[in-house]
Amino acid sequence: MDSPEIPPSDRTEEQPPASLPLPAAFLEFLSENGLDPTLYSMADTIPRYIRLKPGTESRMVTEIEGELKCYLRKVSWLPDFYAIPPEIQIAGSKAYQQGKIYGIDAASGAAILALDVQQGDHVLDLCAAPGAKLCMLADMLGSTGSLTGVDVAKHRLAACRTMLQKYSIGDRSRLFVADGTSFSILPVNSNLWNMDGYIGTENNESMFSEWTSKRSWKDRQKSKKAKAAGLLSTSEPELIYYGKDSGLVGLQKHYVLSPSTDDAACTSGYDKVLVDAECTHDGSIKHIQKFEFWGWKTLDRRVLDAERTGSLLHLQLGLLTNGFRLLKTGGSLVYSTCSLTVAQNENVVQQFLSRYPSAELIKIDSAGSWPCRSGSIEKTLRFDPLTSQTSGLFVAKFVKLPSSSIS
Repeated sequence: MDSPEIPPSDRTEEQPPASLPLPAAFLEFLSENGLDPTLYSMADTIPRYIRLKPGTESRMVTEIEGELKCYLRKVSWLPDFYAIPPEIQIAGSKAYQQGKIYGIDAASGAAILALDVQQGDHVLDLCAAPGAKLCMLADMLGSTGSLTGVDVAKHRLAACRTMLQKYSIGDRSRLFVADGTSFSILPVNSNLWNMDGYIGTENNESMFSEWTSKRSWKDRQKSKKAKAAGLLSTSEPELIYYGKDSGLVGLQKHYVLSPSTDDAACTSGYDKVLVDAECTHDGSIKHIQKFEFWGWKTLDRRVLDAERTGSLLHLQLGLLTNGFRLLKTGGSLVYSTCSLTVAQNENVVQQFLSRYPSAELIKIDSAGSWPCRSGSIEKTLRFDPLTSQTSGLFVAKFVKLPSSSIS
């Protein structure tokens, strides 16, 4: 029997009383940004969302329901997504441990769906950690194209690597520890494979062999000596994983790791880029709920600090700008944040569009049935707990125009 669906029109008509003792400083932050504090009373009413690995859906639903002891309610507007009660924990379940399900908010899934990934695409996730979005992108690519994940935090990107391996979807992926505002490595394009100097020779240490988690004694000693001599650059991307079908095996390292030019990106860049930028996370209601346990002073430092917020705005524009630079002409980029503020969303979009005439904001065609509302800029979208029964998320989609079409 099919699991009951959650249609887009499902809404909670009555808001429950506030469940969080929000501190005065955070209430002031909400007031300054025109945000309704009653949204934070809905933390215990927003479902938890899981995604089933494609191909296992029909035969696994009943089994997972029995294991989790709850109904899996199908999300009608988002393929392979199910909603479960918010108190249900999945980490101890066999389905999770065996790589058949993972947790990801439905709004995040919508942002990925907005990219409209096609088989054969070269896809870049510029802020890849903690990994659920990366897994969904890998699933959408299937056995073609390539997926590049970038994150500035090595331990968080290592978690992405674990997820890709756990769900057996990392064969066409590569992961770089790097600053997303300056990362400049293009995908490995098949039309370059036959060019002289790119293909390595057998037993050549300067070429990529099949990836292994174990480094040779020689590599460890080389890194140790370089670190002691201060020769390791923290600004250079560090490749911590690549799959057997990522296109790297057998190529010269200097070719793969060489920085790109803007002209090269226009012709040989990524077909699709996701920039789910770092933000204040104020739209992630369950994230804010955690500060009740972490301590509200931590919230002051991580969300409310004016200096940090100013740095975030600069970072967000930098991530969006660099992601667009790495996009090939005709390719599309999705920018998203889990902040509800205009400053981190519409304002960033306006600044970006004013500086880059080759960027065009476009309508998200797949969003017709989504339970969301329009942002204050036409063609942008906003998810929030009241409208969508999801965490808050802002989504904007751009296409890169050819220079000849810019008047």
